[in-house]
Amino acid sequence: MERTTRDLILSLQGGQLDSLGELYDRYHQLVYRTALAIAGDKETASDLLQDVFLRLHRFAHKVDPERPLEPWLYRMTANLSITRVKKRRWFKPIEEIADWFAGETKHSPAHFAEKSDEWREVEEAIQHLPLGQRTVIVMYYINELSLKEISEVLDLPVGTLKSRLYYGRQALKKHLDMQHGTLPEVRYEFT
Repeated sequence: MERTTRDLILSLQGGQLDSLGELYDRYHQLVYRTALAIAGDKETASDLLQDVFLRLHRFAHKVDPERPLEPWLYRMTANLSITRVKKRRWFKPIEEIADWFAGETKHSPAHFAEKSDEWREVEEAIQHLPLGQRTVIVMYYINELSLKEISEVLDLPVGTLKSRLYYGRQALKKHLDMQHGTLPEVRYEFT
C-alpha cells in the first residue's frame, strides 16, 4: 500500500531516510521543471533539485504534515532559484526542456512542440524576463498554479502577481514580435 505524503513526512521527521527517497520520487519533476524554468539551464536545475530535497531533509521538523507539501516545495524551489540566478552575471538559454512537459513520455504532442523552433523562441523570451515576472509566469502557466496559490507560495499580494503576469505577457509578446520582425504599431499625432 502506498503511503500518503503525510505519512512520509512524519516518517522523515522520525529519521527514516527512505521516506525522503519516496518523497523525491513523487515530487522531483515538479521541483526540477520549476527550477529549470526559472534558472534557465539543466545543470543549475539539477543542483537546485538536490538543494531543495536536502533542505527538506534538514528542515523536516518544520514541515507541517497536515498541510500539502507542494506549496513548501514551490516556495523553496522559487527562492533558491531566484537566489542562484541573481548570483549569476549572465543567462544561458535553456538548451532542452523536453522533460518539462513531457516528463518521461517521449512521443507526446508536447514533446514534439518543445522541439520546434517556436518553442525555443518562447524559452528564450522567458529567460529575458525579469526574475519576478519569470517566476510568476512559470508558476502560473507552466505549473498551473492559481493566483491564490502563487500568492501563498511567494508571500505576495494577488494584485502584485496580476501586475507581474500582465507585464510579463507584454514583455513576452514584445520579444516574440521583435524576433519575427513585426514592428510595433506606430501612431502619428498631429497638433
